[in-house]
Amino acid sequence: MRVVFSIFLAYFLSLSFAFAQRNAVQGKVLDQYQKPVEGVSIVLEGTVRGVQSDQNGDFLLKDLPAGSYELKASMIGFKAQTITFSIGKEEVKELDFALIDDDIWLESFELMASRGMNGQGRLPEVEDFRINAGRKNEVIRLGEIDANLAMNNSRQIFGRTPGISIWENDGSGIQLGVASRGLSPNRSWEFNVRMNGYDITPDPMGYPEAYFTPPMEVVENIEIIRGASSLQYGPQFGGLMNFVLRKPDPSTRFTAESINTVGSNGLFSTFNYIGGTEGKWDYTAYYQKRRGNGWRENGFFNTDHAHLEVNYAVSNRLKIGTEMTYMTTESQQPGGLTDAQFAEDPSQSSRSRNWFNTPWFIPSLNADYIVSPKTKLNFKAFGTIAQRNSVGFVSAITTEDDLGNRQVDRDIYHTFGTELRLSTAYSLFGKEHNLVAGYRYYKGNIDRNQRGVGDTGTDMNFDLVEERYPRDLDFDNVNHAAFVENMFNVTDKLLLTAGLRLEHISSNMEGILNTVNGVPQLLTPETRTRTFALLGFGGEYHLTKTTELYSNFSQAYRPVLISDLTPPATTDVIDPNLQDASGFNFDFGYRGNIGSFLNFDASFFYLNYADRIGTITQTAADGTRFQFRTNLGTSVSQGVEAFVEFDPITAFVGNSSIGYIHLFASLAYVNAEYQDFERTSVVNGEIVTNNLAGNRVENAPRKINRYGATYRFKDFSMTWQLSDIGMAFSDATNSIEPNAAATSGLIPAYRVQDLSAGYTYKKKYSLKSGVNNLTDASYFTRRAGGYPGPGIMPADGRTFYLTFGVKF
Repeated sequence: MRVVFSIFLAYFLSLSFAFAQRNAVQGKVLDQYQKPVEGVSIVLEGTVRGVQSDQNGDFLLKDLPAGSYELKASMIGFKAQTITFSIGKEEVKELDFALIDDDIWLESFELMASRGMNGQGRLPEVEDFRINAGRKNEVIRLGEIDANLAMNNSRQIFGRTPGISIWENDGSGIQLGVASRGLSPNRSWEFNVRMNGYDITPDPMGYPEAYFTPPMEVVENIEIIRGASSLQYGPQFGGLMNFVLRKPDPSTRFTAESINTVGSNGLFSTFNYIGGTEGKWDYTAYYQKRRGNGWRENGFFNTDHAHLEVNYAVSNRLKIGTEMTYMTTESQQPGGLTDAQFAEDPSQSSRSRNWFNTPWFIPSLNADYIVSPKTKLNFKAFGTIAQRNSVGFVSAITTEDDLGNRQVDRDIYHTFGTELRLSTAYSLFGKEHNLVAGYRYYKGNIDRNQRGVGDTGTDMNFDLVEERYPRDLDFDNVNHAAFVENMFNVTDKLLLTAGLRLEHISSNMEGILNTVNGVPQLLTPETRTRTFALLGFGGEYHLTKTTELYSNFSQAYRPVLISDLTPPATTDVIDPNLQDASGFNFDFGYRGNIGSFLNFDASFFYLNYADRIGTITQTAADGTRFQFRTNLGTSVSQGVEAFVEFDPITAFVGNSSIGYIHLFASLAYVNAEYQDFERTSVVNGEIVTNNLAGNRVENAPRKINRYGATYRFKDFSMTWQLSDIGMAFSDATNSIEPNAAATSGLIPAYRVQDLSAGYTYKKKYSLKSGVNNLTDASYFTRRAGGYPGPGIMPADGRTFYLTFGVKF
């Protein structure tokens, strides 16, 4: 795969030189003190062309057709400047900028960045074919935080994002499991998970589990928009989570970086990156290799990631590009533990023959077209060719592995999607307003094969010893969606948003549900078609230039997934009459910053989730208990999410020659409860009726608090973080005492601390180190009913890491 990417890169770079023209605009960007300014955006207004100034303040924009243009220089902390010029054929134009400080933004942003308070930000009101105004949103800037990026450490990465609950059972960093507001963190499936704006899950409407997570070393930002994103991105309750990868460097023809990490339990990771801009072409590519033995026994992992992006400005108005991302994994699954085993030694494992593999290939095409200075179009085409493969002994953890034939389960995914978006600005009643509209088509196919009879070995082998799979299902899903949303600037301080989304979902499932004595038991083919509309509205009111009130309301919808309709390979039982879920999200909050020493966002939320699908412990006629997956009526999640970051030295002293300390707190109170839902069970041979009303939603701790302190002195920084998470239940019945298989019962509260530090020398060399789980706390966040369990899934104990990086 690396050889293929190298060939592609060499080919595109050779084309750039073949088509190079001599005409260009070049110059230098200085501040008002005649010092060079790095990272200034230099854009030809009304075109797709642009570059950035390098560390010397120089910029070069090549291959421009002859004509007249406006060249704009902008950067937060400075007032934007525009120069009008004309250029002829084979002419080199010299244009210099002398930027002037913008006092307001300089106070509210630049000083925060220089003193380490730039790790958590917010999206602009309008940007990149989307409207963000009035929405609860966060931007996690990974380059600004101290975290173990080599291992995708979730609790450190999301430490400043309030209300994010995390399943910490994958110490390899391969899979991400996060959620908010009482939703399930299972592979982040309540979020619409995207990368660079396009889907990376098997099927957002049929199987949205995020088996693929990009390496955090290449992720520039993580954008999170809570439930109100449903109008522009899909009907999901959780909202949007978009990984924005590092883009091609617009300030140089070539740059390279290598980041290498070693750590506890045989950890080794190497991340290598190149990128640059040459005339009308830009490119970037990376390769990451990560392997280790894991904190638990039988926890080996070996992953490879590769990515290539190439873009070409066809004309001043049209830019096209392509991306290709590939991942393959080899992951040994230690399995679950009983409560007694966890108390004895949480690092132990009784499953030595369980393996998991997810080869993943994501190609995409992208095109931007400038219709006019105020109107632009974006088109994306993307797909997924991927697999989910597992082999092992998957019975209840109380059943000893007999070393016989292992079970093989394999999913094969083929998906294709397109999105067309329009963004325009228009004037009405003396004010400029913004409108965003779009259309989406998506088609997904999942070939699910389960309960295959594998070999009796111990390695990763998905071959069958029998001819076919007892269960062979085919799931097709087609989705058409159209949306429109408008932002009205009512006054200089007040803006309102309103939007509508139309969805059409058609799902079909057929195949063999089981095979008994060699006779296939066919599943009755089922087709579900639904068409519905979602409404939403919101607004912002700017109390000051740097603070605002915001609110939104948006409807949501969650179709029944393929995983809902088919039972897992182990202990759960599925209700065959599952229905789609619907509801809405509401937010009201206050956010902003005061000077350069205080950044905050506090809000109230309310999430109504009707016909919620969840698990409930039932008692069979023989007295045994099992997990039943069904519609559990309506759940309501409400509470408060708050983030505050404070720099006491800047607040009380001002400038400091010995560095700065800033403190942060990410706080959430989540009261997620079921409403009226009657259920029956069998107790001592008698039918007993009770109600879920007032029961807490499973996997939803009420307290999700994280605290931290960062010390920064010039190019050195160190961060301590404490995660303080409340107890949760593993099922809707709120069982406290665990069952024998450890799939139900209480998930206790826990506290875990991390310490990370980093130093950068001359912007080229970096050294990072840290201790995860500083006090070696024993805890778990999940009781799994199936893979990768079943049983308790322990979180990692204390581990160490050391990272060295170099840029060329």
